[in-house]
Amino acid sequence: MRRKFRTMTGIAVAFTAGAVAGPLLTSPVVQAWAQTSNREDTYKLLNLFGDVFERVRAEYVDPVNDRDAVENAINGMLQGLDPHSSYMNARNFRDMQVQTRGEFGGLGIEVSQEGGYVKVISPIDDTPAARAGVKPGDLITNLNGTSVQGMSLQDAVEQMRGERGTAIKLTIRREGTPAPIELNLTREVIRPQVVRSRLEGNDVAYIRLTSFNEQTDAGMRKALQQLRQQASGGLKGIILDLRNNPGGLLDQAIQVSDDFIDQGEIVSTRARRPEDSQRWNARAGDIAQGLPIVVLTNAGSASASEIVAGALQDHRRAVVLGVRSFGKGSVQTVMPLPGNGALRLTTARYYTPSGRSIQATGIEPDVEVLAQRQDTAVRDREADLRRALRHEDTTPQHPVAPLPPLNLPQGLLDRIQHTPAENAPAFDPTKPETDFQLQQALVLVRGMGTPQAAPAPQPPQQRRASNL
Repeated sequence: MRRKFRTMTGIAVAFTAGAVAGPLLTSPVVQAWAQTSNREDTYKLLNLFGDVFERVRAEYVDPVNDRDAVENAINGMLQGLDPHSSYMNARNFRDMQVQTRGEFGGLGIEVSQEGGYVKVISPIDDTPAARAGVKPGDLITNLNGTSVQGMSLQDAVEQMRGERGTAIKLTIRREGTPAPIELNLTREVIRPQVVRSRLEGNDVAYIRLTSFNEQTDAGMRKALQQLRQQASGGLKGIILDLRNNPGGLLDQAIQVSDDFIDQGEIVSTRARRPEDSQRWNARAGDIAQGLPIVVLTNAGSASASEIVAGALQDHRRAVVLGVRSFGKGSVQTVMPLPGNGALRLTTARYYTPSGRSIQATGIEPDVEVLAQRQDTAVRDREADLRRALRHEDTTPQHPVAPLPPLNLPQGLLDRIQHTPAENAPAFDPTKPETDFQLQQALVLVRGMGTPQAAPAPQPPQQRRASNL
């Protein structure tokens, strides 16, 4: 997601200010909007909204909160555009800012909701929750003595977060433990672990990025430096795992890509107005120092993950292995509405360096490898979502350049297995040897060898229109 904060004026501000009917129609902002829209029925439509709003206020069976009604109307308007445009009230906007900063005051628990309770997915290492003995699968039933039944997950998370040094009591129900467990915890500054890393066989750096927040690039750089120091015989390659990474900040995706690409385009966007389109180019330098890279993707790799995978693939800086990614190739601009949260509006599409649109198609892997022999889980991609933006790729102004060949050692691809064997062990996240895609990535990256000093082939530079 692209963070481009603007001051939003116009009809949405008039709505959220509570203006209806007469005041709405006399607003200079609305009048200007009506004139530029070239629609003769603009005033009729605004009168329709005001009429419906007043009837709801006066005649609905229960009293209606004006702000709730208007916010629901705004959300309906935005959600009718595409799956990713929405209105965020002040609380949701604050939560989004917290998530993108990558740190907050809290307990250090990844949670979901189950049976009306808050279920612990995993405690984050070295946090109050982990030190207190919170375990995956625990059900949080009470917060400070108040039942979470009937409480939304968002409300529960908001109660567990708070200022550093403040205390909270959790009541936990754990399978196999007859009596409830009560834990008194003190909140600390939590920095979710968006980068996980380890050495595979003492010669391959495995780096997993779980999302793209403000900590991602710095965390990845630090992880690679540490793994390089740990590899006594030197690194032979890098595996960058972007599976199930839903994306995040555009600037972090650009920085991560730039870390490995020495020159050329990283990503571009095309907006409704050509003058709003943008392009980002790499700066000189490769933190991997030319080591072979394999990028892992799956249907859960979206948005910023697809920007990284697409950039490295187009420059032939990495080989993408796995299955086709999610296909979210749209830019959401966050526009603050002073005193009323923010508007998240889709304003452009992403394009890879060769000119390919990510939207509704995703990134096709160079080497397709299934995670399991029979994938019984049905997982929607962007193209399956209601009102998803259409795919737009080749135009006379924006031709798509063919990708250079992979140029892998002869016979290497023949060594890659594309489907697990019938007797393959079930995947266990704690046992890397059961991760079939990872094991095939290790075969591939070790077989690629150290590249030559000559630069990798670059996609043609004339593929872009001059206004980008």
